[in-house]
Amino acid sequence: MFKRVQIIQWNILEKDTVDEIIFRTTNPRNRIMLELMSRAGMRISEVLKLTPTDTDGRKLTLRNPKSGKDRELVYIPQRLSNRLEEYIRMNGLGNDERIFPITYTTARYMVRKAGKIVDVFLRPHDLRRFAATYASRSGAPIEIVSKVILRHANLSTTQRYLGKVSDIEAMRWIENLYG
Repeated sequence: MFKRVQIIQWNILEKDTVDEIIFRTTNPRNRIMLELMSRAGMRISEVLKLTPTDTDGRKLTLRNPKSGKDRELVYIPQRLSNRLEEYIRMNGLGNDERIFPITYTTARYMVRKAGKIVDVFLRPHDLRRFAATYASRSGAPIEIVSKVILRHANLSTTQRYLGKVSDIEAMRWIENLYG
């Protein structure tokens, strides 16, 4: 028999919530990791594999990404790039050392703990989803969100990330457009 595919509606975080989570995270390592996921749309596994060799200013190179390609590029804001470079320098990391030498489980726990600071149940992928949704709702073309931020091969995959529009957001857009 035909079974209708159930569409999962994710809880999309507000920018103020994500900013507060990042601001209230005092550990530099954890803060940079949260920013890489929420501001660059990186997967937690991609963040954990980064080495100093993968950094080149505002461009990060992902080796052996999920897509199956040899490599992909991630673009990050200048302030985040500066903090990442400073973190690498302060920790005296060698070119092929992992920048964040922790396990996946530890990283997930760190993200959950960061969410608890502001009473939000937070998972690493929620931050990636936030990056996509925030970019889209700030006016970035869906092609940029899909191909540059999320690095998806197919636009339909990206559309599932963007989630449902909240009442607050709908009112804000209507007010901006017609108010």
